[in-house]
Amino acid sequence: MIRLPLPPRAWPFLVAAVTFVALLVSAGARSAQGVMLVPLQLRFGWDLATISFSAAVGIFLYGLVGPFAAALMQAVGIRKTMLGGLVLIACATLSSLWMREPWHYLLSWGVASGIGTGAIAAVLGAAVVNRWFAARQGLMMGVLSASTATGALIFLPLLAWLSRGAEWRPVALAVAIASAALIPLVLFLVPECPADVHARRYGEHPDTPPAPPMKQAATPMIAFEALFRAARVPMFWLLFATFFICGLTTNGLVGTHLIAFCGDHGIAPVAAAGLLSLMGLFDLIGTTASGWLTDRYDPRKLLAVYYGLRGLSLIALPFIDFGTVSLTLFAILYGLDWIATVPPTMKLANQAFGERDAPILFGWILTGHQIGAATAALGAGVIRQGWGSYTPAFVIAGLFGLVAAAMFVATGVQRARRLAVA
Repeated sequence: MIRLPLPPRAWPFLVAAVTFVALLVSAGARSAQGVMLVPLQLRFGWDLATISFSAAVGIFLYGLVGPFAAALMQAVGIRKTMLGGLVLIACATLSSLWMREPWHYLLSWGVASGIGTGAIAAVLGAAVVNRWFAARQGLMMGVLSASTATGALIFLPLLAWLSRGAEWRPVALAVAIASAALIPLVLFLVPECPADVHARRYGEHPDTPPAPPMKQAATPMIAFEALFRAARVPMFWLLFATFFICGLTTNGLVGTHLIAFCGDHGIAPVAAAGLLSLMGLFDLIGTTASGWLTDRYDPRKLLAVYYGLRGLSLIALPFIDFGTVSLTLFAILYGLDWIATVPPTMKLANQAFGERDAPILFGWILTGHQIGAATAALGAGVIRQGWGSYTPAFVIAGLFGLVAAAMFVATGVQRARRLAVA
């Protein structure tokens, strides 16, 4: 690692900046499959359900790896886990240049890329925030969460342009190069913990002794032990269930199928990718603002509002005229809410389980998110192929969003009653 001549207070923000870039590259790798959907159909003749299955596997593994990646960050360190994930993404996407059969796509973009991006995901942001920040955790979690949308903002227009003429190889090559280019930054600019550079967590009281590096035996049992402890707490299952709905209503449905849905209405892939990029721009604003709000307001109320608005927007989408104004308004409103759920969900996890277990348990909660996303990625493809329309998929997803909002309203009412009795 390069020892830069930085003041101690600057190190948390440097680590957060490199993490931000790593997360947006990982998000770009995941969003690339939405761009490749149509080119792969045209180039190889694979049906939509087959391609959607590989995308669903990648999304599922992206979530399933989360708790084990968080445990690995405690066992061998954040930096080594980041490096391993980036190497795997680069190798998987580069090797896909030689694929010829559907199972090649499944292994490269589904399995290997899913595992690699799972190590560079929201659990990484949670681990970095808890290790490097004692204050403004909600805001920093919002900024890092927004990087997934920023990944779409930066990558999707370029990837859509590269995929012109049903080309998919330039898309895979671009993702591989971006992942590989980030490896030296992580290797040389990310210390393992504040004590390594004689710093402390941002906002930590000067009299607080620096925390020693957390090292445990490198075993999956770290993740399972935390899960067994949390399984007895109702808050875990509330967050798991609602994050399932979060995944179902975001990257599983919209992130994977919006370009194809717009294609059904005569909108070119580059223009449709521009809508996703617009969502990414406004999610950068919305999720950062959500982090700021999370530091100040009840996260349950915020989540009820976020899920309610998301559900209504998805129900409305199939019935708009798909004109420029209507789609732009949808992209702005939906983008503000894209992953605004992450900061308040992470705060509830920290409150319920403590800063040590929370990143691992957030990984398990993210598993629920990606199970929901995989369900939508596969289910929407099957619905489109069977019904000839995406409308039922978007309406069903919207109804799930309203259910999630109702769950937080109900728990908020129960909590208010308990406080009133106390």
